[in-house]
Amino acid sequence: MPYWPGFQGHVARRQHAAGAQIAFRFNSFIGLALAERLAGPQGLLVIALLIGVSVPLMNIGAVWPMARHGQRGFLGELVRNPLIIATAGGLAANLAGFAIPHWAEPTVTRIGGASLALGLMAAGAGMQVTALNHAKLLAVAVLLIRHLLMPVWALALCHLFALSTVQSTILLMFSALPTASSAYVLAARMGYDGAFVAALVTASTVLGMVSLPFALGVLRSFV
Repeated sequence: MPYWPGFQGHVARRQHAAGAQIAFRFNSFIGLALAERLAGPQGLLVIALLIGVSVPLMNIGAVWPMARHGQRGFLGELVRNPLIIATAGGLAANLAGFAIPHWAEPTVTRIGGASLALGLMAAGAGMQVTALNHAKLLAVAVLLIRHLLMPVWALALCHLFALSTVQSTILLMFSALPTASSAYVLAARMGYDGAFVAALVTASTVLGMVSLPFALGVLRSFV
């Protein structure tokens, strides 16, 4: 983005390093809840596959520019990233055939259900709406990518790969999700402008109420 025509010299590299993750990260908790309601167990399988593959890749993409601009060790930041550790551990446990004991499921389910609210509360606590003024052009650009260009690109992929109805529905929903609330936590932990990222997270959460109906209503009619 800092190299795009019209953006050169108007986007601070450090702000971009922290804010770029808003354009491609996603709120997996909202995605899981919607997938079940939209497509039942089959939809859950599809979204679980998307999340399992995407979370490590998205977190690597989020950590790398901040580690580079902050002169931190990239590999060190990766191995300390709790989302990457949790996802890799979950995939390893699944491949090894492990399962959560039935007696632990109610507790784990409640903890998982609370994580979305706690993540949004953390972002909201650090939010200052005026922080979007720190980089207005960057904020508009990453939010447009997240909530407009991503759903349109998802529609193109649905046609390109001739996806089934369930697959198309989940992909369109996935592309229009609000960004991850943990983006704020990651930026603040690595010493970046946490207030700016928190404001972006909150704006993305609000815009998700527009992009999701757009993707699932308007764009899905073209599948």
